[in-house]
Amino acid sequence: MNILLIGSGGREHALAWKLAQSPLCSTLFAAPGNAGICEEAECVGLDVNDFAAVIDFCKKNDVKLVVVGPEAPLVAGMADALGEAGIAVFGPSARAAQLEGSKSFTKDICTRYGIPTARYATFEDEASALAYLKQHGAPIVVKADGLAAGKGVVVAEDMTTAEQAIRDIFGGAFGAAGAKVVLEEKMEGEEASLFALCDGENVLQLAGAQDHKRAFDGDEGPNTGGMGAYTPAPVLSDALAEEAMRRIIEPTAQAMREMGHPFIGVLYAGLMITGEGPKLVEYNVRFGDPECQPLMMRLNTDLVELMQATVRHELAGGVAEWSEQAALTVVMATRGYPGAYEKGSVISGLEKAQEDPLVKVFHAGTARNEAGELIATGGRVLNVTALGEDIAEAQRRAYAAVEKIDWPQGFWRKDIGWRALG
Repeated sequence: MNILLIGSGGREHALAWKLAQSPLCSTLFAAPGNAGICEEAECVGLDVNDFAAVIDFCKKNDVKLVVVGPEAPLVAGMADALGEAGIAVFGPSARAAQLEGSKSFTKDICTRYGIPTARYATFEDEASALAYLKQHGAPIVVKADGLAAGKGVVVAEDMTTAEQAIRDIFGGAFGAAGAKVVLEEKMEGEEASLFALCDGENVLQLAGAQDHKRAFDGDEGPNTGGMGAYTPAPVLSDALAEEAMRRIIEPTAQAMREMGHPFIGVLYAGLMITGEGPKLVEYNVRFGDPECQPLMMRLNTDLVELMQATVRHELAGGVAEWSEQAALTVVMATRGYPGAYEKGSVISGLEKAQEDPLVKVFHAGTARNEAGELIATGGRVLNVTALGEDIAEAQRRAYAAVEKIDWPQGFWRKDIGWRALG
């Protein structure tokens, strides 16, 4: 069957690579794609924000399944529009996507269904939020309620930082995403991610992972979209993953079903592993980036089969099989990221980096110039991903591949995986 993949990042390249391996996939289209995705799929110049154009393309090209990579089109209602047109889509409806699109929506579900999470309060005006802060003090976590491209969260260790974060959000730093502010207690523990498929009724556990959000070694510097990730995550034992499924993910799927917004797609739970067990930090309604990259390296089950079972409500009794090996991704970013950076620098050496059959370089912000050279077009540009018998071996293999890539304008962390090796 023909499949259309929506997106242009490293996550989407990993999905394209895995989808293209399936014997069920006849032609894989991608919109808009990137230089790496174009090696796996036929990239098309669709405006993915124009749902009518996407639907028209699907009908003209006999597309039977649309896979939506990023969160913004889901929150905007892409799955609803495609579904109404009779096109199967892997991804939740706009109302179900509120699990990522509105932090207060998710927090209210946690309260109603007894899902373990941080204590919180939601505010629609600056004065009330500042009054609550004065009463409860710091440290505290300040969050813009809506989608803020991963940048709407401030972990404030002192009152001055917290007050400024509240003023910034209500002052329009994140646009409409800052119409509400959620203030949370700061949970103590180690963060991990757990992924599951949901077909509206049933859930299927996938795998756990950990990422590195800070820009520099030692988890220093500003937050980014993610500078690396690995799977499995030692901190998320089988017992803790089972507990998180039972106490967090399964009740959430039940809640969405009972609210009349059954969740269909992949549910990504950001967890804090505390002394009281796993607690929910937040939900995402799509695969993580860069967590998706090492996950796809380890997944042995046909991804198209899993996605078909999800959209057809046939996950009951399903199984996802994983390699016993570990996988680790190192993100190579343009100097200056996550701040201002220049575009257009030339990259070479990817062929040498991938001579090792256990290494795959996924593209994120890349394109080809008129001379056919690979150039950087974004902040996060390449995701060098490797398999190994354990995290240490995957790390060694990934960094050996990084060293073969010639890109003077790039930078990367040298310590991805340190928590798992400490």
